[in-house]
Order: sequence, then C-alpha cells, then structure tokens
Amino acid sequence: MHTARSGNVNIIETKLDGVWIVETNVHGDVRGFFTESYTKPKFIESGIPYEFIQDNHSFSAEAGTLRGLHYQLSPKAQTKLVRVIAGAIYDVVVDIRSGSPTYGKWVGVILSESNRRQLLVPKGFAHGFCTLTPNTQVIYKVDNLHSKELDRGILWSDRELDIDWPATHVILSEKDKRHPPLLLAENNFTWPGPGL
Repeated sequence: MHTARSGNVNIIETKLDGVWIVETNVHGDVRGFFTESYTKPKFIESGIPYEFIQDNHSFSAEAGTLRGLHYQLSPKAQTKLVRVIAGAIYDVVVDIRSGSPTYGKWVGVILSESNRRQLLVPKGFAHGFCTLTPNTQVIYKVDNLHSKELDRGILWSDRELDIDWPATHVILSEKDKRHPPLLLAENNFTWPGPGL
C-alpha cells in the first residue's frame, strides 16, 4: 500500500485502484478531539476532486446488520466518502468494472468512531458494510442523487466473490436478500472507468 500526505489529509491506497483510506489530522486533549472531516480545498489538493452534493446518515441498531452490496448504474453512478461516527463497521468494496485487472476482487476495511478513518469508493465499485457493534451510525457523502430506476446490487454472499464477512448470520433487508451474484448483475461499468 502507498501512503501520501497533503496538508490535512493522509491517503492510503488499497489494492483496488482509486479506493482509498482517508485520514484527516486529529487534534485531541482531555476534552476529546477535533478534526476537519471534510474540507473541499484540502481534499482537492490531496487528489479527491469530487463534487459531493448530499450527505446520507445510516443507523443500525444491532451488530451483524449488513447493508449491500450497492451501486447505481451510469449515468447516475455515485462516488461515496464513508465514515463512522458511532460504533464500527467492516466496509467492503468490490471492483465491478468489466475488463479491470481487479474485476471481482474486493477489499475490506474497518471504519470506526475510534480510528476516524474514511473510505473513498469511486464509481464502478459496489459497496456494502457489516456492523461490528450495536448502535452504529454511518455518514457518507455522495456526488450524485439517488436514482430508484438505476439502483442495483450484488448478493452479499456471492460465492464467486468469497467475501470474508465478520458474521455469517446477518440481518438483511428483503431487498438485499434478493440481489443477484456479480456475474448476473446488471452492470454498465468498463475499465478504465470514471474513477481516479
């Protein structure tokens, strides 16, 4: 993994092109801490030029709640910047860009209120997470609005992906139970795609 620091932002590359762990400077004392979780000029300087237009907030009451694997088709595809403000998640990203050297490969990262890491998920990747603690809250920025018509998903337990989730008995929505495996999922992403 390659690490690069620019001002307030530290970027840690993963094995998936453009999927980055993002760390911001944290200032702490006996009262707690302060961090600029997103400062547009500093993120642009660090190579994250996206125009985020919406913040989403997810609450999961129980550990083992699994949401995903989600994505939207082009032209309504979304880049996401994900962070946890309470609890912890195992966050998973899957490369679904046809022709990519890492097509069908995945990376998993723990995001928590204590490590204060964020995960950048570009267009062309499916995203999901499993909560590791009760009462987990996730906030994520997106650079495109939700499109019900172009909303798609991949089955979390797809055997071809062989994702090493931290729980085998998970809490799922009815929608997430019905997603197809990657090979049968509708997908209009090609490599090189619109990511970084």
